[in-house]
Amino acid sequence: MSEPAPPAPAPPPRPGDSYVQSFARGLTVIRSFSAAAPAQTLSEVAQRTGLTRAGARRILLTLAQLGYVESQGRQFRLTPKILDLGFAYLSSLPLWNLAEPVMEALAAEVRESCSVAVLDGTEIVYVLRVPTHKIMSINLGTGSRLPAFCTSMGRVLLAALPADECRRRLEAAPRPRYTSRTLTDAQTLQRAVDEAREQRWCLVDQELEEGLVSLAAPIVDRSGRTIAALNISGQANRTPPAEMRERFLPRLREAAADISRLLRMKS
Repeated sequence: MSEPAPPAPAPPPRPGDSYVQSFARGLTVIRSFSAAAPAQTLSEVAQRTGLTRAGARRILLTLAQLGYVESQGRQFRLTPKILDLGFAYLSSLPLWNLAEPVMEALAAEVRESCSVAVLDGTEIVYVLRVPTHKIMSINLGTGSRLPAFCTSMGRVLLAALPADECRRRLEAAPRPRYTSRTLTDAQTLQRAVDEAREQRWCLVDQELEEGLVSLAAPIVDRSGRTIAALNISGQANRTPPAEMRERFLPRLREAAADISRLLRMKS
């Protein structure tokens, strides 16, 4: 399965006292690098970002001087220093240190992969992952993104939004049919999210990829607000959906409650 395409970005604000256009363009250049384009020429960066060659060149040279980009001949690529930006976010989350031991114990017990994700627009972003088997055709790790509408963690996180905001994101999201089981109709998806809200968990059966089954539960803060979702993912031929729900759901909810409790104690 090819990696889902990111949603089209919203038009940027106009330059002014509260918006630094050059900084925004620098972030656009950084985001133009991906697994599909790990190395780019100046012309490719300009084409991907919509910048002029002169504008793209200035930003690339600035990033190179700061150590975030390196060049080899005509090719530019990101350096490991770029990870500092992401790890600054992760290290600021108490979730990072508190959840990992609980997830490792859960993954060892159920012998399936375990992840934590947060919601960003119409996508989920993985912030923690304890893999046990390769369960998808794409590699998942910290920072990986998947569509929220057809993932168990996505529906749990969408369920925590106010009703109007949840509806808006479902309607705004690209909803390709990844498998024959993928729910794409906005009203049908709304009912699935409503069900996740009522039962406080969600199971998604082979909607993102054939054979992939995922079960998720919310992680909440002191005020009861859902801040992340915890999931267990596995293969349907190894652990059918009914068996996953019966065997793993109680343990998953217990682990999510343990992480939530640890967060409350930390705050």
